Amino acid sequence: MDTGFLCTLEKEIGMKFFSLLLFSSAAMAQTVQSVDARLAALDAAVKSAQSAGDNAWMLTSAALVLLMTGPGLALFYGGLVRRKNVLGTMMQSFILMAVITVLWAIVGYSLVFADGTPILGDLRYAFLHGVGIAPNPDYAGTIPQQTYMVYQLMFAIITPALISGAFAERMKFSAMLLFTVLWALIVYFPMAHMVWGKGGLLNAALGGKIATFDFAGGTVVHITSGVSALVCALYLGKRVGYPHEPMKPHSIVLSVIGACLLWFGWFGFNAGSALAASGLATSAFVATHFGAAAAALGWMFVEWIRTGKPSVLGAISGCVAGLVAITPASGFVQPFPALLIGFIAGVVCYFMVTLVKRQFGYDDSLDAFGVHGAGGTVGAILTGIFATNLINDSFKDASGKTLALGWADGNAAQVGNQLIGVAVAWVLAIVGTLIILKICDALVGVRMDNDAEIQGMDVSLHGEEGYFFEA
Repeated sequence: MDTGFLCTLEKEIGMKFFSLLLFSSAAMAQTVQSVDARLAALDAAVKSAQSAGDNAWMLTSAALVLLMTGPGLALFYGGLVRRKNVLGTMMQSFILMAVITVLWAIVGYSLVFADGTPILGDLRYAFLHGVGIAPNPDYAGTIPQQTYMVYQLMFAIITPALISGAFAERMKFSAMLLFTVLWALIVYFPMAHMVWGKGGLLNAALGGKIATFDFAGGTVVHITSGVSALVCALYLGKRVGYPHEPMKPHSIVLSVIGACLLWFGWFGFNAGSALAASGLATSAFVATHFGAAAAALGWMFVEWIRTGKPSVLGAISGCVAGLVAITPASGFVQPFPALLIGFIAGVVCYFMVTLVKRQFGYDDSLDAFGVHGAGGTVGAILTGIFATNLINDSFKDASGKTLALGWADGNAAQVGNQLIGVAVAWVLAIVGTLIILKICDALVGVRMDNDAEIQGMDVSLHGEEGYFFEA
């Protein structure tokens, strides 16, 4: 065969093979690029779906927490006072939804969640500068920062509203407004930053020096408000006629409705603090429900044994006590420890409201200290005992190993950290509230005069009446 012909044939075959190889490589590259693009699109879609789900849950939770103040707390407190004070008492809860919102937008969010000192954040987010739809990965990486901001606002609203239960029926409206603004600035914002703010003194997740577990506000919300309530009750003194004249609730029916709304809204308070539609949110939801149920039974049974009758007021008070106590523990404990925490809180708060208050003679009108101060303290301490990484595995060491959380995991030292957090909350609330009351008394006077108090808040402060029976 002709050698030249063979060489030509080999070249042609080689060229075709090379062309085929190039075509195959190009096709493969296109295929790889197509797969990469599809995977990237799928990843973006998954992240978008997660963000949408988390955002929907958090906006729902924010609405649930607002519902706790109005109508929940407004009805609960409103039913517990005498008829002549129902509107004035409900007004205190309602108007704080407006006052704290404005204060939060101006400086509150920044002082709590901006970087700063271990005690207080700086003003980088003042007037909500830079708070938009992009997530803040330090706090919640899958939801807009604005969602996180408005969710935390609802906590700031209800906390000072809880205090109003102690000075119910006798504080001036003007004094209440001034007190609330100063209290938020001096007590709530620093405490919230210390526990939840990045670099806060007590922050367990973001660089705090003393790791205190407070999932949804045992120290931040309930201890500060409850202890401040006691200071207010002692400073203002007893209501005219207390304890010699009967001062029974004018409508326990309203209070039952309010308590049910509080129980319902508390799922946003605690389960929402998972900051995602996650398994942790489910765990906090379950713990919240179990804690409330056990506390309602605990209070009811003790009262039944001691007085011979289980009262409706006792049952709903126990429910709230359980919700308070499970709040710091809700994202850290299993269901049966949640039942135990609730039951203990129901019993402890019952004796605080009945025996301790009577023994010391202070007039905490609606038992804000006995339920929130005592219940929050009990819950914060028991969190250190029952917290477990079986529920919350987000705390890890430098090597990525999950850390032991509470005594249940073998970390008994956490109880000491919880006690430090409780002590900080108590001291800040006592000192801060006393200073604020002195300022308010000097500027506007804090106590209604006797005639106005006897007439009632509704008419003397607001010129209205809650009920018109002749109509």
